[in-house]
Amino acid sequence: SKIPPQEMTDAIKTILDPANRKKRKFKESIDLQVNLKNYDVTRDKRFAGSLRLPHVCRPRMKVAVICDLQHEDVAKKAGMITMNMEDMKKLNKNKKL
Repeated sequence: SKIPPQEMTDAIKTILDPANRKKRKFKESIDLQVNLKNYDVTRDKRFAGSLRLPHVCRPRMKVAVICDLQHEDVAKKAGMITMNMEDMKKLNKNKKL
């Protein structure tokens, strides 16, 4: 059976309700574990579903593309942060970066 999105959203709001939680000195995380009953992994290989969370998990997260010199120009034209093999060697040498 499917979990309705509204029911999942209500459960997340209940968990994150400030009235039910005490103040912590660290950022807390929530793990979701789903058990699939009557699901044969040898026969059914795929399933799909998505749910938009009420808050963005990592709003300031940056992603870099690791590429060779041939693809670096294409990625930079698309406005992506890139790293080539020379940059990776510098990163491994300088641990403060």
